[in-house]
This record gives sequence, C-alpha cells and structure tokens, in this order.
Amino acid sequence: MPESVRVQKALADAGVASRRAADTLVAEGRVSVNGKPAVTGQKVDPAVDALAVDGRPVVPAGRRTYLVLNKPAGVTSTVSDRHATATVLDLLPDDVKRSGVRLYPVGRLDKDSEGLILLTDDGEWTQHLLHPRYGVEREYAVGLRHYIDEAQGAALVHGIELDEGLATLADLRPATSAEATRLEDGQGPPLTWYRAVLTQGWKRQLRRMFAAVGAPVERLVRVRIGTLRLDDLAPGAVRPLTSAERDRLAASRAAR
Repeated sequence: MPESVRVQKALADAGVASRRAADTLVAEGRVSVNGKPAVTGQKVDPAVDALAVDGRPVVPAGRRTYLVLNKPAGVTSTVSDRHATATVLDLLPDDVKRSGVRLYPVGRLDKDSEGLILLTDDGEWTQHLLHPRYGVEREYAVGLRHYIDEAQGAALVHGIELDEGLATLADLRPATSAEATRLEDGQGPPLTWYRAVLTQGWKRQLRRMFAAVGAPVERLVRVRIGTLRLDDLAPGAVRPLTSAERDRLAASRAAR
C-alpha cells in the first residue's frame, strides 16, 4: 500500500521548508505534483508522485545527499550571492550539479575562513546539527601573528561580552607543532596557531572574540565538526560522507 501524506508534510520531510512555510509555497502556486499545481492538504505518495517547487524536482526523504567540503578562503558559503566571486556550490562536481539536488551548507564559514563545511538536502539533519540544545562541537585552528599573553588567554576562557551575550569557548589550547606545520601554506610569515572549540555559533564569533582581546585572527580554519575531522581533504575538494560518518555525527549530537 502506498503511504500517502499531505503535500506540506512531504515538502517538510524532504527538507524544502517547514510545514507552515510549505503551506505558503502551495498557496502561492509554486508547488506541483506530477506536473499539476498542488492544492493545500492534497495527499501525495513521495515515493511515487513527482513533486517540484518552482519547477525544480524535490528529492524524497530517504534519498539524501551528504557531502563534506574543504572550503578555501575567498569562497562564500551561501547558496547564492550576486556579490560573490564563487560560492561553495561552484566547487561541487559536475555530476552533482547536473543531478538537480538542492544542496545548502550546514551552517556557514565567513568568506575569509577556511576548512570543513557540510552540504546536504536534509533539513531535519541540518537542524539537529545546528540547534544549540545538542551542543555539537566545532573545532578551529586559529592563526595569530603573536602568542597571546596570560591576561588575553584568561579573558577568552572566561568569555567575551558580544552583542548576542557572553561568548564562550569550550576549549582553548596552543596547537601542537605537527598541527601547526600542516596548516602553514608558505604564502606568508609563519603564524602562531591555537585550537579553539565552540558550541555556540554566532556570526564571526572567534574573530570577534580574539579581536576584543587585541589579537586579530590572521587565518581561521575549521578542522572538526562533532566527530568529523578535516584530515587530509585538500582545499576545494569535495567527497561524500560515509554512512558510518553520518551515524557517528548523529551519535555525538544525541549524547550531548
């Protein structure tokens, strides 16, 4: 027996929008089912019926795409930006671009920052990774021109008042020599490297925190999200997440 659900639930399950937003999409005539305009409350079978929003196919839940990317500096981590020279979607392989899958980044890295970023079409998975209640850790390599002194380090550990509230670090330590060596690119003077761990996700949070103590960040590289590490993925390279990696990410957030 086919499993029918309301069209707005099918859209929400597919990560297109919340049910309320999906209702709006249907009411605005932007959703079609098997080539015909959808009607509010219409029942569909996502495994059989062809759903589209603004003419773009909706991938049913269960056939998801999960990618990991090493974002280079200068690339914008948004789906579209008319002012951007390049976005993370420009780095995707041609076969992914041709598939019509609507991918979006899980959180953001600012344009000048580098490193690990996830892309998916799974809205529920994204929300679990980003929601503060789960406290999924994100670890960064922070490159500075000079060592921070004891007072600067203490201020960072105790928290920095920003507009959003008290910005805190889950951990802060000097990088090991091996960690620092693998991050040096030879394109500028050697930097002093630290490792900082966040569970908050405020805009440009680390840059603002270090600037507040007089230690502006020269390079910022995200090296870990939960249990997933950047490792040897080259700048600009993209690969699929394995099912084991997805399971470990799910376990790490559920354990918080």
